[in-house]
Amino acid sequence: MAALTSRVADWQRAGTVEDVGGHRIFVRERDGDPELPPVLLLHGYPSSSYDWRAAFERIEGHRLLTFDFLGFGLSDKPRDELYSLRIQADIVEAVARRFGDEPVVMVSHDMGSSVATELLARDLDGTLSFTLKSALLFNASLVREQASLLVGQKLLLSRVGPVFARLVSEMSFRRSFGGIFSKAHPLTAEEAADQWALLRHNDGHRMLDKLIYYNHERVTPPTSLRWHNALRSWPGRLELGWAELDPICTESVLQAVQKLRPEVELTRLPGLGHYPQLEDPERTYQLIQRHASQK
Repeated sequence: MAALTSRVADWQRAGTVEDVGGHRIFVRERDGDPELPPVLLLHGYPSSSYDWRAAFERIEGHRLLTFDFLGFGLSDKPRDELYSLRIQADIVEAVARRFGDEPVVMVSHDMGSSVATELLARDLDGTLSFTLKSALLFNASLVREQASLLVGQKLLLSRVGPVFARLVSEMSFRRSFGGIFSKAHPLTAEEAADQWALLRHNDGHRMLDKLIYYNHERVTPPTSLRWHNALRSWPGRLELGWAELDPICTESVLQAVQKLRPEVELTRLPGLGHYPQLEDPERTYQLIQRHASQK
């Protein structure tokens, strides 16, 4: 097993590993004011809950909960799993049961925002096992047909995906991952080392083709229509936080989401790329704090 960086090892020690549906899932949480709604943070592909580490310093008052999806970060990475958004949503529900009847503020990014659409759909169906107070979705391919996938993503989704995943190296990862950050806020050497350590943990870098499977679901009816309808019809408070220099989830994706939900609340984040919470934590967490604190 590849060694974790000292920073990631500290993060690991601050969390716990729980049995969720027969899998070991890494969870990090913090207590908060019982008068304030808890905040649930969902991470993206191909990273982990480590993306949200600054939340524990920057979000005041609220109880916080984040975890690594199955196949990601410090959670189990079974090789024979079909990594569907539905499976990841099941894990969200299992982890969120600790909230009981408390209304939850859901904050999500990238793949986590795609998982969020399944949770919104379940809420519409009346089957969601926890109460959603509001949802703040950061950049994601919510209308995947409008997204500008990277070459590597296209290869992972193709027939050569399993072969291409075997060829992923630290150098190629750093080059690809760094390419989705803005020039004004580039990927740092420390961040790259941490992200690679988490991806490589339990050989996760060898199964990137499996982990990106959900992109097929996003363009295949009936699931794609189900998630578009959730964006359109979920009756709760839905807000978007959109980094404007994201090379994947571009303005075209945002406009497609706005077409589905014209009244959606939108906060633009100019000058930031695909990972706003890493590029500019102060601005990102001010938005999250404001959203979570709104009555």
